[in-house]
Amino acid sequence: MSASQTSSDVPTLLVKIFGKDRPGITAGLFDTLAAYSVDVVDIEQVVTRGRIVLCALVTVPPAGQEGDLRATVHGWAESMKMQAEIISGLGDNRPRGLGRSHVTVLGHPLTAESTARIAARITATGGNIDRIFRLAKYPVTAVEFAVSGTEPERLRTALVTESVALGVDVAVVAAGLHRRAQRLVVMDVDSTLIQDEVIELFAAHAGCEKEVAEVTAAAMRGELDFEQSLHARVALLEGLDASVVDKVRSEVRLTPGARTLIRTLKRLGFQVGVVSGGFTQVTDDLKDRLGLDFAQANTLEIVDGKLTGRVVGEIVDRAGKARLLRRFAAEAGVPLAQTVAIGDGANDLDMLNAAGLGVAFNAKPVVREAAHTAVNFPFLDTVLYLLGVTREEVEAADTHDEE
Repeated sequence: MSASQTSSDVPTLLVKIFGKDRPGITAGLFDTLAAYSVDVVDIEQVVTRGRIVLCALVTVPPAGQEGDLRATVHGWAESMKMQAEIISGLGDNRPRGLGRSHVTVLGHPLTAESTARIAARITATGGNIDRIFRLAKYPVTAVEFAVSGTEPERLRTALVTESVALGVDVAVVAAGLHRRAQRLVVMDVDSTLIQDEVIELFAAHAGCEKEVAEVTAAAMRGELDFEQSLHARVALLEGLDASVVDKVRSEVRLTPGARTLIRTLKRLGFQVGVVSGGFTQVTDDLKDRLGLDFAQANTLEIVDGKLTGRVVGEIVDRAGKARLLRRFAAEAGVPLAQTVAIGDGANDLDMLNAAGLGVAFNAKPVVREAAHTAVNFPFLDTVLYLLGVTREEVEAADTHDEE
């Protein structure tokens, strides 16, 4: 069909087939339509719990054949124990409005009330929901809305308050080719990639865990300068035997879903790195174990087999994390707009805001409020759904690795 033939005044037929799904339905419908020399303008098919809805938008057949086409399609549908509906109209679907976004909603459970209020909020911003697709059913229910007609930033602002009130997580990402392009994902380590605060693990061996934990909590809330708090905490480790490093490495617990997240990202061709206000004595080990592309952290000074209570080299603080994100992106050859940063503390904020997508993961309130989006479920691999990766793709990556 020529471009002129797809204009809004060309007669078309919307053919809808619905009923119990089985092999051969799509082929059967188009075999039936083929006898009338129609062109396909659009196709949409959805299968939910074994029920299929198949929609085909086609040009009208040559003069005098429309009635026969209708009768034949209804007869074919009846023979398949299905229902058919044929609606006359003009042209193709109306063009999607400017401003296009992917809105990902995570719920456990995802209630009808939550879905209704999210949809209503989208409409209130002037947006139109063009398509809805389920990404995952576990460990959370994740659905994606394709929205047009409103700018992503306006949509994000409107949905943040609603999502908090409903107890669901909502991410708004601008639509575009970059969403499936190669990306760089950079994570914080403590309380993000792992469940622990590494300095507290060291402190437990030094007998000063309580004092260190109090300073760490204040720093993560943004109440203390990170570099000052780092020096104060590390000073409490002075004299600790270096053999503790191996013990701490063995005590580190990965966050549920961490291995799945990294394995899937790597299978998709993404590059993955970590930046940490913790210590290279642990992050270097994580880099080797998990096959990370980049890792940077502070380094504990060790002299004569003892921790000196000092750090050496470049300090990885709030500004340093953002600087390292940019450095990793340059080395990876990935535009900053195609980077994803994940973190939980105030010292992650510059990095989250510098990235194309900043994800606050089970974060402190100050971080949730400032990040592009937040995930408040204890599974790190749920971040994949924000990137449009489905649970089936995750499982396919797992299967491939097992072969």
